[in-house]
Amino acid sequence: MPLAGIDSRRYDAQMTKPRIVDEAVLGTAYPDHIETMKSRHDRALERAGAGHVVIFSGAPHPVFLDDYHYPFKANPHFVSWLPLTNTPNCYIVYTPGDRPVLVYLQEKDYWHVPPSSPEGYWTAEFDIRIVHQFDDIAKHLPTDHEKCILIGEINDESQAFDIERVNPGTALNMLHFERAVKTDYEVECMRAASRRGVLGHRAAEKAFRAGRSEFDIHLNYCKSVGHAENELPYGNIIALNENGAVLHYQHQSKEKPAKARSFLIDAGASVNGYACDITRTYSKEDDEFASFVELFDGLQQELVGEVRAGYDFAELHLLCHLKIAKLLDETGIAKGSSDALIETGVTSAFYPHGLGHFLGIQVHDMGGHMGDDTGTIIDPPSGHPFLRLTRLLETNQVLTIEPGLYVIDMLIEDLRGTPGHDFINHERLDWLRPYGGVRIEDNVRVLDDGCENLTRDAFGG
Repeated sequence: MPLAGIDSRRYDAQMTKPRIVDEAVLGTAYPDHIETMKSRHDRALERAGAGHVVIFSGAPHPVFLDDYHYPFKANPHFVSWLPLTNTPNCYIVYTPGDRPVLVYLQEKDYWHVPPSSPEGYWTAEFDIRIVHQFDDIAKHLPTDHEKCILIGEINDESQAFDIERVNPGTALNMLHFERAVKTDYEVECMRAASRRGVLGHRAAEKAFRAGRSEFDIHLNYCKSVGHAENELPYGNIIALNENGAVLHYQHQSKEKPAKARSFLIDAGASVNGYACDITRTYSKEDDEFASFVELFDGLQQELVGEVRAGYDFAELHLLCHLKIAKLLDETGIAKGSSDALIETGVTSAFYPHGLGHFLGIQVHDMGGHMGDDTGTIIDPPSGHPFLRLTRLLETNQVLTIEPGLYVIDMLIEDLRGTPGHDFINHERLDWLRPYGGVRIEDNVRVLDDGCENLTRDAFGG
């Protein structure tokens, strides 16, 4: 039985490699996942005072002044119910107490290959109704529109089928808050995504050590994970040398550098729409930068070791700044007490982003700043505007732990004329600059008394 949500022919070819997905495990876990989805939507509907929820998978966006579309990204609310990631113009209809309905558009089209008929372990949980024209969808939607809410991106009023309550905050706040806690099915998808991503990371490191360009490394990564570029959960960051200091480096140079010194790769993969988000940094030589990366790996693992249910993630982020300050001092890049390096902005100049974020169907999963299911927001600590997660950690949340340290000349220059500038050893800064920086990122599942490291497990330790 082919795995739904992934082109089965392509996927079967990949399965000649080490097994990525255990479909039997997913099939066993999926019914409980559906029950969880039902109970969450039952509560959301009650909160919204509605009787039915209609969830739109989404539609392709046309390119301005042209006759083709941008790559399709399915509505994450739709994908959270079932593993269909490339099926535009489909609808889920759920009424509490009833079996969920999937209205599946299998358009008759000689310009494109229409979606294949639904199959897989998930189909037993749905009343599947195949239609061949968009207008026929209306026949399978609730007739009492005033009792419906619709969730999805509506760019044309015809997509709403006269349902007026679209994306009500009362329901979305509850769903976004609760989706942070993953079901066993979701965790298993993310374990599989990590195994797939690691195949790409290993191939990318091999290409780096063989002297390949950023573009060639990127191609090796995509081939190894079995994704076309638009199937990646986010754009790969493939950065050689100084480019590693650009946090969201968006290019992949086709030219090889005169000398490759370092390699920072931030790249993910997906299974059934669930992502991994992994970053590694490598030194070309067994040199001082290699030792620095090893020290930083130890710092990152200390932070992973703090993860557990009940921990305030904002406090973990601040602890990271304390560890960054100590590392700067110990390696001579900046000299001063930890408190002084933090208070004068030195650590923020070297480490300007947040420690991590929720992970799931969306790489930056919703709900990271939510204090409760009514939409209360927990702001990041003062001076740390880019922290995407400020909640107390709960069992079965999945999140990233990704400290970094970079030579970002713009931020170093901003310290000029302040006490912080004098703490920096500019000779040591000149040593680190050609390497760009270092970031190491693992994906972890929160447990009652610790965490499961999905990334390290996929790497084999």
